[in-house]
Amino acid sequence: MTTSELLKQAREYEKKRISEISPEERPTYHVTGGAGWINDPNGFSYYKGQYHLFYQYYPYANEWGPMHWGHVVSRDLIKWERRPAAMAPDQEYDNAGCFSGSALELADGRHLLMYTGVRKVIEEDGSRRDHQTQCMAFGDGTDYEKYENNPVITADSVPEGGSRVDFRDPKIWQEEDGTFYAVASNANAEGNSSILLYKSQDALHWEFCSVIDSSCKKLGWMWECPDFFPLDNKQVLVVSPMEMMPEGLKFHVGHGTIYLTGTYDKNSHAFTREDVQPLDSGIDFYAPQTMKAPDGRRIMIAWMQAWSNSKFVPDGVKYFGQMTVPRELTLKDNRLIQKPVREIEAYRSNRVCHEKVKITEETSLEGVSGRVIDMTVKLKADDNFRDFSMKVAQNEDYYTSVSYDIHRKVLCVDRSHSGYLYDIMHRREISVEPVDGMITLRCLMDRFSLEIFINGGRQTASFTLYTPQNAEGITFAAEGKAEISVEKYTLSF
Repeated sequence: MTTSELLKQAREYEKKRISEISPEERPTYHVTGGAGWINDPNGFSYYKGQYHLFYQYYPYANEWGPMHWGHVVSRDLIKWERRPAAMAPDQEYDNAGCFSGSALELADGRHLLMYTGVRKVIEEDGSRRDHQTQCMAFGDGTDYEKYENNPVITADSVPEGGSRVDFRDPKIWQEEDGTFYAVASNANAEGNSSILLYKSQDALHWEFCSVIDSSCKKLGWMWECPDFFPLDNKQVLVVSPMEMMPEGLKFHVGHGTIYLTGTYDKNSHAFTREDVQPLDSGIDFYAPQTMKAPDGRRIMIAWMQAWSNSKFVPDGVKYFGQMTVPRELTLKDNRLIQKPVREIEAYRSNRVCHEKVKITEETSLEGVSGRVIDMTVKLKADDNFRDFSMKVAQNEDYYTSVSYDIHRKVLCVDRSHSGYLYDIMHRREISVEPVDGMITLRCLMDRFSLEIFINGGRQTASFTLYTPQNAEGITFAAEGKAEISVEKYTLSF
């Protein structure tokens, strides 16, 4: 395979920068880029015995730039090994960036990458615009070569009124009969976004099938990074809307991620929406992508960052951006259940357990501390307290609080004292109902993040933290008398 000069340059640069970043400056089990900036996960797939994850990547600075594809691989979804950057914007049709896309293993043994190529175009009025098309690359798990007849899907195939500028993020899959399908996001001048379905017999020649669903000028503008998959006898559409309007505590303002559940007729390619819910209610979660593991599990990973906060890079950080822990998805009562992949349990050690502890004033529990931990807190939801709070990543100067108001039935996470020295979004409230008289919070921490799995994964909330690592205390307090049980493991790698 030939390697372009732009890709060689990126590979050489990231190799040099990786050697300058110590392991202590990174999370222990969350994916980061080799150097510079990362955002959306791409090409999440299983190929030749390994999980592959690519990501939007600009290695030269801690800010968004002309998009490359970075690359890591894993055998267990927890410990990741770096591969050289997979793609650079080195062709005429993607000279402004290799945007998000997906991947799968072909029957002939090749690894196929499907992505959005962004090309700078001078319009008739002299203005410069970025046109977006869908492109292909093929490789062996390390090196990839772009298809000679790219692009394979152009904006000529979008429905009337669709955009050439906002047409991106293809998610490809193959049905049992061998037919390839892909969904992609498109927008129009009226501010409506649609998810378009395409099909192909060879993954190279595509035809438009249908519009899967549309924002209908609600639920934000431009549904980015669509994913479309069956799960437990339902069909799920995941999208990341831009510029969402808030709706109580259900949907929050700005860029978010939602999922739509319903039914899908494979013959008519018609999706019937039944419900819409937020996918993650924290601050830092966007552009998730799923894959089907060899054992049948549907596994999801997302960019753990908020676009609104992405310009505020903490001083001294040598890279920017990280992914969530991969999550197993199931569907129960039309609601997605998310749990950390079970493989993480192999890295647990030093179990500490406290049963039915009564909490009033701020209290620490023996053995309960740390920044790389898997901790479950069970709170009895009764009338003996009004507010319960837990502080993590705590010392004399810093902490992040997780509190529950039993009367309002609201969980609040506040990282105002976490080390971000910027006036950005720090506080998020989430409506949380008790389940069987309990509020259960499973907290995964990894140096620079906190992910909370609420009531067995019925809801989740993800947050980045840049608190100094010596802030590792955990305390509990209540207005009234709260009863909690705590099970905590150290995660060792």
